Amino acid sequence: MNSQPISSRERIVSLDIIRGIALFGIMLINVPAYIIYTSDTPPVDYSGLNGVLHTLISIFVEKKFFSIFSFLFGVGFYIFVSRAEKRGDRYYLRYVRRLLAMLVFGIVHLLIWWGDILTIYALMGFFLIPFYNRKPRTILLWIGILAGLHELSLLGSMALYQPGAQPPSVFGFFGNDAVNIFVMFLLGLYAAKTNLIAQVSTHFRTYKLTQAVTLVLSVILSAGVLWMSLVTESDAVSFYKNSLIGLGAVPMAVFYLTTLFRLLEHKGVQKMLRPIGCVGQMAFSNYIGQDLIGANIIIPLAGLQVVSPLPALIIAIVIYLIELIASIIWLRFFSYGPLEWIWRLLTYGRLRKKQSAEAANA
Repeated sequence: MNSQPISSRERIVSLDIIRGIALFGIMLINVPAYIIYTSDTPPVDYSGLNGVLHTLISIFVEKKFFSIFSFLFGVGFYIFVSRAEKRGDRYYLRYVRRLLAMLVFGIVHLLIWWGDILTIYALMGFFLIPFYNRKPRTILLWIGILAGLHELSLLGSMALYQPGAQPPSVFGFFGNDAVNIFVMFLLGLYAAKTNLIAQVSTHFRTYKLTQAVTLVLSVILSAGVLWMSLVTESDAVSFYKNSLIGLGAVPMAVFYLTTLFRLLEHKGVQKMLRPIGCVGQMAFSNYIGQDLIGANIIIPLAGLQVVSPLPALIIAIVIYLIELIASIIWLRFFSYGPLEWIWRLLTYGRLRKKQSAEAANA
């Protein structure tokens, strides 16, 4: 396949496609959590194919796709604020209003399912605002510092692990997933600000080097997760396994992102994956919608007391197909998803008649 120049609008399609892919990965992790487990809940079946799927999801999916979603949040932040600035809008106040609207959605979402991430994104989004006018070098420095502290905290917790004991509070703070999320926020901002997304072919060497480094790190850490999955389960094994999954989240997410951006330079690949882009274009509606369908409709109707990996995969595929078909049909008649429409209304206080493709993707 020959790489061809991609127009600005098509690059937004690329972001939509990656967002749509990330939604499926997120759902694979969320489906088992639609059930609240208690001491009376039957044990999850990890034998046979269920065990294989559990290991594969742990290695290739867990924490990786939320990391991708966090990256896209950072990209969207830059697109939204830079477009508002060019219009002469009060872009900081406009973005604060956007975050407050997201916070409201997140609180409502908590009534549907306890595992909402929107409230966390909305609150952490306020810390992203001061970085908008920072130089790329400064943003990259912060990425390095926070990512380094996150990884070192996880490694320190592993080195000092004692059964039944909590890791030092500083390790617990910097080893938290929230730090990982903010690192990916900043990485998305950096990538958008330096045109790494808008000019993929121009930065071919950067992409190729990043792919190589993150692939090596991902293979090493994935091997550790695989090994831990094969030994007898215990509290220590579970702790080390989860720590290795956390260590591999950013490298593998970045490897996925660089690979996808390079693949989506090809118009043929974009055309083939365009239906998934419809899911991503309505990501806000589909994220909440998948939890509404899964936690409040499918699980109760099926009468499931526990969700093992294979049923979780089947449920995720069914929900995704529903959202895929619904998104394609909806976008034939409307420019935005239903919740995206409300979000824009809350952000602007009115509907603007003309919105650029870039702004629509923010």
